[in-house]
Amino acid sequence: MKFVPALALAAVALFTQSAVTQGAVARPLQCAPYAREHSAIDIHGNAATWWGQAEGTYARGKTPLAGSVLVFKATGAMPVGHVAVVSKIVDDRHVVLNHANWSRPGMVEKSAMAEDVSAKGDWSSVRVWYAPTQSLGLRASPTFGFIYAPGSDDAATTTAATTTLAADTAPSDSFQAAFADLPKQG
Repeated sequence: MKFVPALALAAVALFTQSAVTQGAVARPLQCAPYAREHSAIDIHGNAATWWGQAEGTYARGKTPLAGSVLVFKATGAMPVGHVAVVSKIVDDRHVVLNHANWSRPGMVEKSAMAEDVSAKGDWSSVRVWYAPTQSLGLRASPTFGFIYAPGSDDAATTTAATTTLAADTAPSDSFQAAFADLPKQG
């Protein structure tokens, strides 16, 4: 497994903290309505059902694309799964997510780092930024993969162009550069 440098995690913490919002609504915002509102994927119901519902309507795959929705499987900790919108590809093992109801009920997080920790580099297991600990979550969460917005680039071509980082390599320049333009806390 590859470890993310403390400096990069600190940058994520500062940016995520400044990008966290919570609306003044009567009930907490859930991940599925948030993902539907902030993507071109119009699926309803519990997050874990999105993968099956997407079949035949939306392209699905194992390669992240900006605008796609990452679908998490239901687990004991997430009985209805989770969905998050990919806002930016950092490198082949890191993406930036926008999502709701992950770190705290109803909390919207923008620019939350997610790391592919799967053995095959297929995004079947991820760790996601968790605000209470100011780090990538300790728990790896299983995923189905990505649902692509209509008109997205073909995921198969993107997969062919993607290479897996070796476990012992330093983070890529693109990973470092992803945090260069973060707003500074004053």
